[in-house]
Amino acid sequence: MVQHIGIVACSAEGAALCYRTICAEGAALLGRHAHPEVSMHTPSLAEYVACLEGDNWEGVGDLMLASAEKLARIGADFLICPDNTIHRAFSYLEPRSPLPFLHIAEVTSAEAARRRFRQVGVVGTRWLVESEVYPEKLAAHGIGHLRPSAAEGREIDRIIMDELTYGVFTPEAVAEFQRIFARMKAEGCDAAALACTEIPLIMNDENSPLPTLDTTRLLAQAALRRAVEGVPVAA
Repeated sequence: MVQHIGIVACSAEGAALCYRTICAEGAALLGRHAHPEVSMHTPSLAEYVACLEGDNWEGVGDLMLASAEKLARIGADFLICPDNTIHRAFSYLEPRSPLPFLHIAEVTSAEAARRRFRQVGVVGTRWLVESEVYPEKLAAHGIGHLRPSAAEGREIDRIIMDELTYGVFTPEAVAEFQRIFARMKAEGCDAAALACTEIPLIMNDENSPLPTLDTTRLLAQAALRRAVEGVPVAA
């Protein structure tokens, strides 16, 4: 049986990209128009932002848990969260979760290792960049990391929170990421982790000075593989 994927969502644009990827790429594994059953739950983004701005990570974990419990009740078999930032609350969530999670940073770090990257630039919200979510997972694979400078981090955070989460995509934002990635490349990075699920909406391998790790689509693809384990691949 194909497993039922539950999506613990936070911001709409990144969650929508993850959902669309699962549905669009499911056909390659399951046949024309086919994809696993998918359910998604999200509270108001404002509830998450209030916890983030108050440095209330236990509160973030509680919001994630509430979604997890609702998804478990309607039949999900396992869970994913297409939001990098709130994985900072994973230690509050995981011991209480009714279902197992795929961890977005672990999925991304495993792909970085598969592609033999040695040092990865990590860009995302200020809450993510200040955390050890990616450094710990990358280090477990023997991969180093580089964070944005303080000024770069402030501008990245502004673009994410004031533009990308609202579906606003500008050439100026693309140019800023290109400048930051070029600086990271000059300092030894051989890849950039798009560690905010909205960043892949404007950055990709075609316009980036560095190869990119698209955390949103990597998570969606990992969920697809897990959902169809043991199911014959469509002809």
